[in-house]
Amino acid sequence: MGKYEQLAKEIVKEVGGTENINSVTHCITRLRFRLKDESKANDKKIEAMDEVVTVMHSAGQYQVVIGNKVPYVYEDVCAVAGIKADTSSEEEEEAPKGVFNKLMDIISGCFSPILGVMCAAGIIKGLNALLSFLLGGSYGTSGTYMVLNATGDAIFTFLPVALGYSSAKKFKLNPMIGMVIGLGLCYPNIQLSALESGKAIGTLPVFGKYYKTFAGIPLLAGNYTSTVIPVLLLTALAAKIEKAAKKLVPEMLQNFFVPFFVLIITLPLGFLIIGPVVTLLTNLLSSGFSALYKASPVATGAVVGFFWQALVIFGLHWALVPLGLLNLTQLGYDTILFTGFFGASFAQTAALFAMYLKMKDKKRKNLALPAVISGLCGVTEPSIYGFTLPAKTPFIASMVGGGVAGGLINALGTKCYIYGGLGIFGFTNYISPKGDASGMFNAIVSCAIAMVIGFVLTFILWKDDAPAKQEEKVQEESKQLTDQVIASPMNGEVIALEDLKDAAFASGALGKGCGISPEISNDTPVYAPVTGTVTTLFPTLHAIGLTADDGTEVLIHIGLNTVQLEGKGFTPQIKQGDHVNAGDLLMKVDFAMMSKEGYEIQTPIIITNTNDYKDVLVEAKGQVKAHDVLLETIA
Repeated sequence: MGKYEQLAKEIVKEVGGTENINSVTHCITRLRFRLKDESKANDKKIEAMDEVVTVMHSAGQYQVVIGNKVPYVYEDVCAVAGIKADTSSEEEEEAPKGVFNKLMDIISGCFSPILGVMCAAGIIKGLNALLSFLLGGSYGTSGTYMVLNATGDAIFTFLPVALGYSSAKKFKLNPMIGMVIGLGLCYPNIQLSALESGKAIGTLPVFGKYYKTFAGIPLLAGNYTSTVIPVLLLTALAAKIEKAAKKLVPEMLQNFFVPFFVLIITLPLGFLIIGPVVTLLTNLLSSGFSALYKASPVATGAVVGFFWQALVIFGLHWALVPLGLLNLTQLGYDTILFTGFFGASFAQTAALFAMYLKMKDKKRKNLALPAVISGLCGVTEPSIYGFTLPAKTPFIASMVGGGVAGGLINALGTKCYIYGGLGIFGFTNYISPKGDASGMFNAIVSCAIAMVIGFVLTFILWKDDAPAKQEEKVQEESKQLTDQVIASPMNGEVIALEDLKDAAFASGALGKGCGISPEISNDTPVYAPVTGTVTTLFPTLHAIGLTADDGTEVLIHIGLNTVQLEGKGFTPQIKQGDHVNAGDLLMKVDFAMMSKEGYEIQTPIIITNTNDYKDVLVEAKGQVKAHDVLLETIA
């Protein structure tokens, strides 16, 4: 594991443990969990972790905002949780509810894996445009220009291939099939110029002329390089076909016949129906936005710039990115999205810098400065969640600055030619392919004004009152910590934590404690180990969570895989929310049945808020009786 192993353990524990995780992915700044039950996650404890900026519930995901270190934290979280990176857990992942949430989940899930590479390629394109502007003359025909241009253009020209791979993983399709679908869409002889090279042989209403046929069906001309929607729809369709094909094709023939059926159905449908229909709809959509821009470029840019940071909060900005890419693909430039939102990150960063200058708490100042640097590079989530949004006034100031910048940059007739770098690395996005840098200077001026507005409004209107509140919170929490004795909830033999047959418990990721191999009977009693409240009684009855009156959190996990019994063999004597005394009967368990049916009956007894204590000691060895001292927390 890496340097963030301890943080990963704490996050896994506080999201409800490995058994509560369906899947986990990450984007530039966030861990994106799919949890079976979000109510089991402890938002406050996760937000209190030093490396965590905040927690968000959005688009069916439980999002833990980390910042620029998120790829490294993600790797350790996967290692701790026993989840292979970029894949789900063994259980079926539950899709987010609602059409809108599903759409957001699909877009973010497909774009997140390739976003970093897209930004890197955009920076290379921007660098090449800058060199073309500075050197002029023959640079545009040089080998250096050609190599850099190819390096920067590759992912955008063959975007369906990259999206074919990432969307295939999202839709649980064989990734190689997804790539072949993307390659098919980019195949040279299927593109617009090749199809139109001959004489038109017919005309279809709305769609216009067609030049070739497939099995007698008109094959409409289309250019799908650099497109987004066709490949997403085709991989979604292919995933359904693959699932059906696996049921119909004998297992010994599936290796090549399943891809055969998927491809021979999907790609012809794509070229004959899906591609042309999507092209028509995207053309109409692009025309609509162009009409909006023509009606009022300033208002369009101001609205996008003002609301952009608010959209980022909920991850809804993903819905607009394909629209900007659509304009870049069809027009060669964008004047709506990528121009409108560009100044927002600068306004946000300036507002945070104003906060930094007025902050009195040294710890917060130390956290704010890296967020300022991150914001200058175009990544503003640490700033938003950690500082400006909780403070409200600075966030509103940044929205005002972003709106003014969006309106101004459009008023100056600026065009974005590249979906490239963010923040200070994004200014070269506005240099035209012919080397005209006027757009870059327009962007610089607009962003400078955005920064002035965000800074001045925050500096004048915001007052720092956080230190006193933080001090009160620390004092309040420190009063709750006391030593606590935890009794054994049952008769049995004590098992060292590391000897438990479950990696999550054995690793200590869920907290310190021990296990008990219980006495086997048809009616084994389980008693309360502390005086407190039954905070969790799982619907499957296999686990009980108690919070002692002093704040100690105890988890009794009855068996290791007994969740599959769905309540069979458990007879609860309490319900969630009950207050119990140490020694009260909680449950009767049929360990004899469980053991006979092959279930592992080792029972972990875990202090889930271990990090609130200096240590958790195991006080018993060998055979232990119910009510005997088992564990002790040291405050």
